Amino acid sequence: MLSEIKVAKAYLHEWEEPCISGSRGSGTVFFTGCNLRCVFCQNYKISQGNFGVSVSPEKLANIFMNLEKAGAHNINLVSPTIFIPKIKEAIIIARNNGLSIPIVYNSNAYENVESLKTLDGLIDIYLPDLKYCSDETAIKYSKAPHYFEFATKAILEMYRQVGYPVFDNDGIMKKGIIIRHLILPGKLDDTKKILKWISDNLPKEIYVSLMGQYTPFYNANKYQELNRKISNKEYEEAIEYFFEIGLENGFVQDDESASESYIPDFDLEGIF
Repeated sequence: MLSEIKVAKAYLHEWEEPCISGSRGSGTVFFTGCNLRCVFCQNYKISQGNFGVSVSPEKLANIFMNLEKAGAHNINLVSPTIFIPKIKEAIIIARNNGLSIPIVYNSNAYENVESLKTLDGLIDIYLPDLKYCSDETAIKYSKAPHYFEFATKAILEMYRQVGYPVFDNDGIMKKGIIIRHLILPGKLDDTKKILKWISDNLPKEIYVSLMGQYTPFYNANKYQELNRKISNKEYEEAIEYFFEIGLENGFVQDDESASESYIPDFDLEGIF
């Protein structure tokens, strides 16, 4: 864990799942740095490029408050893992100052369960992206040994904390978990194994977001198998398998989501 928090942007994000972004946007805070080293990262400028500025827990709490005043449905913490202790301080400060909207923990799922337990009662919604089943693939593309082991244990802990989803009258999630999965080209077998694990270990009603937005960013062009978008056939087969194994609730994306236009401009907005 790092001793200081670095932030690259804080704004109302409109392109999360509909129950997260709603009509007014999700109050999204992008943190600098990441515990994965994904060769295809679309946010590489901040995840591996170290772009951002340092803020105190008090300043971060103030950012949360400003996002709520701007109309955010929630506070969405993107890549918070390496800053957990300081973010926890900021959440407590903000709650004590009257912050009333849900806190969303939006991560790559490569988490330490004991660290997650320190957030029990502070996080309302978990948004883990369960990326890999194969250890070989996780190491090759993200330098993440034992990824599936850590991520699945983390997701079970997340579910223990927040349980079944709760929505308000407008369909906005107030509490719960959405498990994301970014489908990679040529890795449909991994996708199916991940969906099967979800089906076997969590309620069939669990919400899953099957993301077809993969675009070969950053260093993906150095890996021939990653240097393309997924095909419609791959995406359709993943969706069919989702229902085949009994999963019931999910989100899908249209073809336009695989575009650079959905990537935020990291410009320190909302920090000063």
